[in-house]
Amino acid sequence: MLVVTDLHAGYGLSEVLEGTSLTVKAGTVVALIGANGAGKTTTMRAISGMIRPGKGSVLLEGKPVQQLSAFKIARLGLAHSPEGRKVFAPLTVEDNLLLGAYRRLPNFFGFRAKAQADMDHVYKLFPRLQERRKQQAGTLSGGEQQMLAIGRALMARPKVMLLDEPSMGLAPVIVQEVFRIISRLKAEGMTMLLVEQFAKMALAVADYAYVMERGRIAVEGTPAELHKNEKVLAAYLG
Repeated sequence: MLVVTDLHAGYGLSEVLEGTSLTVKAGTVVALIGANGAGKTTTMRAISGMIRPGKGSVLLEGKPVQQLSAFKIARLGLAHSPEGRKVFAPLTVEDNLLLGAYRRLPNFFGFRAKAQADMDHVYKLFPRLQERRKQQAGTLSGGEQQMLAIGRALMARPKVMLLDEPSMGLAPVIVQEVFRIISRLKAEGMTMLLVEQFAKMALAVADYAYVMERGRIAVEGTPAELHKNEKVLAAYLG
């Protein structure tokens, strides 16, 4: 579904990724863990087209997308829920969700009606969003904004969803709720690449995982294998 090979990317003259490679098979959840500054968010941005890789390839369903702009990659079925949520603060919850569906719906007549089934699905996953559907997104709590960011990505009916640090800045009880939703999406067959600071929680929902260090993949394996790796245990699971 998603194959990244020898990816090099960075910002200006600073190269962050130095040959990152990973694979996300259809219907699986893959976790990408590592210390701050290891290159996890840069990997997500390079995959989704937010930054242009200097070298390497990104294949989405076998099609190379590494030189495409972000909106074209989104049209091919990749949705990115970014670090820091990045909701459109002045817009209502409902308008944020509708923007997530924009790439696949008619521009004018019938837009809202055709998006309703997907919006109902998001509201079923996140009842609080339905309660606040007419509220400005910027007035939501951090947890509610994270729910909105995930819901907005789901509105695109993605083939692959990138979730970057969904627990960042959230209270523990809200983190648990967000991960319950991730588990539910996994059960529904959603293909996901998950970057997460809480390695134990990431491995609990993942089918496979990569550990990133200094812009490269240092260790990979199933969660069971990583739980037996002394280096991973000491650094991330202790």
